[in-house]
Amino acid sequence: MELNGRTLAGLEQVRTPALLIDLDAVERNITATLGLLAQDADRWRPHLKTAKLGLVMRRLRERGVTHAKCATTLELETACEAGFEDVLLAYAVSGPHVATVRRIAAHYPNAKLSVLVEDPASLAAWRGAGVACFIDVNAGMHRTGIPLECGQQIAGLARAIGEQGLDFAGLHCYDGHAMEFAPETAREQVHQGYDRIAGLVEELGGLGLRPPEVATAGTPAFPHAASYRGFAALGVRHRVSPGTVVYNDRKSLTQLPASAGYQPAVVVLSSVVSHPGPTRFCCDAGHKSVSADAGIPTCAVLGHPEYLPRHPSEEHLPVDLPAGTPLPRRGEQLMLLPSHVCPTVNNFNEAVVIAGGVIQGVERVTARGRHPPLD
Repeated sequence: MELNGRTLAGLEQVRTPALLIDLDAVERNITATLGLLAQDADRWRPHLKTAKLGLVMRRLRERGVTHAKCATTLELETACEAGFEDVLLAYAVSGPHVATVRRIAAHYPNAKLSVLVEDPASLAAWRGAGVACFIDVNAGMHRTGIPLECGQQIAGLARAIGEQGLDFAGLHCYDGHAMEFAPETAREQVHQGYDRIAGLVEELGGLGLRPPEVATAGTPAFPHAASYRGFAALGVRHRVSPGTVVYNDRKSLTQLPASAGYQPAVVVLSSVVSHPGPTRFCCDAGHKSVSADAGIPTCAVLGHPEYLPRHPSEEHLPVDLPAGTPLPRRGEQLMLLPSHVCPTVNNFNEAVVIAGGVIQGVERVTARGRHPPLD
């Protein structure tokens, strides 16, 4: 069985379904991302919801990536343990989560931690915590944040951050809606959106509230964000946050430039368990293994474009194939490329790590799930 042109040894020992991580491909994907950023590692604030493993986070650090963002307090703590110098918790937190962030900040005083805010009422919770504040701006995703058009409201919040004795770290503008842009117009639409954000930056600058950083761009917008120069012209650091690019999946590999050299670094190893019909087999990779949130098919079967995965149940993945095509034998292993890798990684407690085509061992998916609900 091959992955990225390299024969993998020892897979017959692996109990399926299993998460496989190809560290050689991880390194190539990091190289590809830095290449699109002109080797400026300081421009990359990867979203660690994808990486999840402390091992892979440390690989990013070894390549000079010092900034990151995350979605859970467990990811935040794992990022600090991995040595990131600046981490944004890009998810609004309240209640007991505030105490958890404050504890992490106190334990890692040499790391700069930031949180998202969209309302002055949330600022008091952060006084004396040693954390900075990014203003969450709704740039078109319509999920969280202050609408981009509400410049006065955003300026008022930036002013309130300073009045509370907190550090105004910048603007967080997640443009995940870029996944809906047609490929032929995506660059223009992304840049037009950034021109609007740049207008807000100018407005804030005129009020003495210039943000030091603008954080944008998940994976769909990333190739176009990397070429935008409007924020640099205003003297503001523009950092981009693609996370999927570290592993890649079926969708991201269609969104990224083929010339960059990205490869699939994560697959789910699955076994054929049944032959329910002459043109259908079933394998052991239901939605508890390969995430179904991105729709059907949940994955592609590497090396077999003729196989068509259907709607999974919890533990079963039916796969159809053309009439007359031989069925894979029961027990045969297949490698599945997820449609959405981030929640797929989160489905597993451990990952089988491969380098040089050889199994190196098993690593815990360090930041899987969340902190316990009660201490």
